[in-house]
Amino acid sequence: MTLELSKTLGGIGAILFIVAALAFFVQPLLTLGLGFVGALLMLFGLHGLADYYKERSIFNNGLYGFIATIIGAIVTFAGFVYLFFYTSVINDFVAVIYPGFTGDWSTLPNLTATTNLNPADIVPFLGPILSILVIMWIFFIIAAFFTWRSLKRVSAKSNVGLFGTAGLLLLAGAIIPVIGLVLMWIAVLLIAIAFFQIKPQIEQPMETMTPPPTTV
Repeated sequence: MTLELSKTLGGIGAILFIVAALAFFVQPLLTLGLGFVGALLMLFGLHGLADYYKERSIFNNGLYGFIATIIGAIVTFAGFVYLFFYTSVINDFVAVIYPGFTGDWSTLPNLTATTNLNPADIVPFLGPILSILVIMWIFFIIAAFFTWRSLKRVSAKSNVGLFGTAGLLLLAGAIIPVIGLVLMWIAVLLIAIAFFQIKPQIEQPMETMTPPPTTV
């Protein structure tokens, strides 16, 4: 894989991540699809850079981050599926907010949320939901940590400092709740810019050795 192709794949992958974040407000399922494709393209880009710079840790750390993200997404999805289909937690939680809800989700748009909601009434439902979100958060921190390590090596090898800055923002964004999502979005934007700033390494000319003069 050439350097130009690696740059292009990595840059396009980061751009898809940016689009995926914006698509969440329109179609959440589209976010998952674009995010997965974007992560895959970035991983291919990192693989190419690892070969170009002969630095396997670039790809290995990126791969660990990708795997952590996939596992976190699967565990989170499975957790919510379990709560939704095998327990009454979600239905009971919605019933507290929308009195008259009997489990038929098609009637939800016709119901009116209560205006006298007591925060103590929703506390029993927060435990299972927060537990799943905390697990997701931990996996995202792990993924961000390995991605930061990968980007740090890319920064050192390519002399594009933007990779290091983006990696730190990504890690900080994963650690900080809520506001961190904005930092992560900015980090991915910087990653996209950084990929396209990579320049080919300049080959150093080989110095010819002059043989020492012979003495008679």
